[in-house]
Amino acid sequence: MNFSGIITGVITFLIIGVFHPVIIKTEYYFGAKVWPVFLVFGLVCGGVSVFMEASLWSDIMGVLGCVLLWSIRELKQQEKRVARGWFPVNPNREV
Repeated sequence: MNFSGIITGVITFLIIGVFHPVIIKTEYYFGAKVWPVFLVFGLVCGGVSVFMEASLWSDIMGVLGCVLLWSIRELKQQEKRVARGWFPVNPNREV
């Protein structure tokens, strides 16, 4: 039996679940100006996934890269959510 599809699905679910609070905390402490960090790591993960031999690890790195790239959009959306008052503003962060 081959469980790699199920393992990839579960890990994808976990990665996406972990990134929800990561985006909220990142916007709270740093703002949306750190989006280039997500871009660099997303491109690196995507690039690494292309050259990996093991299919499962390649899939996981590809998913991580895509989630990091999608997080750029979510980070900007989170900034709008904070402006609308849906999430708290960090009073200690300079805007």
